[in-house]
Amino acid sequence: MRRIEHTAAAIAGGDLTRRVPGLAPPGTEIGHLAASLNTMLGQLERAFADRAASEARMRTFLSDVSHELRTPLFGIKGSTELYRMGALPGPSDVDDAMRRIDREATRLTALTEDLLLLARLDEAPEEQLDRAPMDLRTLAGDARHDLRALDPTRDVALTGPGGAGPPGPAPVDADEARLRQVVTNLVGNAAAHTPPGTRVRIGVGTVDGHAVLEVADEGPGMTAEQAHRAFTRFYRADRSRTRTPGADAGLGLAIARSLARAHGGDVELETAIGQGACFRLVVPVHGFAD
Repeated sequence: MRRIEHTAAAIAGGDLTRRVPGLAPPGTEIGHLAASLNTMLGQLERAFADRAASEARMRTFLSDVSHELRTPLFGIKGSTELYRMGALPGPSDVDDAMRRIDREATRLTALTEDLLLLARLDEAPEEQLDRAPMDLRTLAGDARHDLRALDPTRDVALTGPGGAGPPGPAPVDADEARLRQVVTNLVGNAAAHTPPGTRVRIGVGTVDGHAVLEVADEGPGMTAEQAHRAFTRFYRADRSRTRTPGADAGLGLAIARSLARAHGGDVELETAIGQGACFRLVVPVHGFAD
């Protein structure tokens, strides 16, 4: 009992790695007590570790949010300060400043809406969906049109999953607006991270009881580390590059995956350096389609 007391004192002092030593055979009362205490101590240690990890993630998240909000706010403040100081002498200068303010305000609004959506998806994902029967082929055709509009030099092929044959039926019970948001993010990712003219394939159909829509590019691809972190909130593969107006804050893929998982599916990624990237939306199939 003294050993148990000493172990308890060490744990009270903050050493959660301590365990009660084997004091008696497992079948005895003391043995049962020691085993129960060790089980409880293991659970406590894991709980504290999980809490510490959660707090670390929250600190990182808040730091990233602060950085992303600060950037457009500084742009707005800078333009208003120039106006206040009389540093915008002509109407064209004022017009340019107003355009910058409008652009940064749009970025700020989009970021805020993305953060609110992620918070709602974390809290109650199913409640964010207005489901109805639909077919992913509709989204695939629209995605092809959007990519061609963004870059007419691109060869955008529409195929079945994996490039096999023509597009196939992909019936789902889903919120079309939300899945359209997923596909828009995947298409935007391909457009943003591949050189102009890079070939893109959009595959759609049914595989193993799941409706699939994939956006595969022949761009530079990603390292294993980049692929591992691709869906992390606020992650960008190259944070040092110059950001264009309205650039993604690193939330697009995180939102896409959260929306897919709210539908009972996921967004998968296959990539390697020099071999392009394939983002695959997978959703449980529903009913039948021609």
